[in-house]
Amino acid sequence: MSSMTDLVFLLLLFFVLASTMASPNDLKINLPQSSAKQNTKQVVAKVSIDNLGNYSVAFGRKRPVHVSADELENHLVSVLSQDSTAYIALHADKDRPIEEMVNVLDIASRHNYKIVIATKKNK
Repeated sequence: MSSMTDLVFLLLLFFVLASTMASPNDLKINLPQSSAKQNTKQVVAKVSIDNLGNYSVAFGRKRPVHVSADELENHLVSVLSQDSTAYIALHADKDRPIEEMVNVLDIASRHNYKIVIATKKNK
């Protein structure tokens, strides 16, 4: 009977250790949550980077405005200063260099904006 207990203990120890080492460097992204019973529409600044590297910014349901990479920070600051609950949704083409996404992430970090990276579901 004690050998069965030892086996169970060893299996438990293995799974505890294996689960803690599985993903120690994962990024934790906090998505907006609400306890309200009604759906509230949070204002979103949508930053898009197309396959040619063109930037566009749309605030809420407004039409996207094309901006250059140099103008992006000033445009986001002017738009997001109006609403402190807004966040940025980054839509970037998968073939664009990672530096362009990091540029938008740096802007959000400098101004303490909340940001999410948009993805699509796997088929």
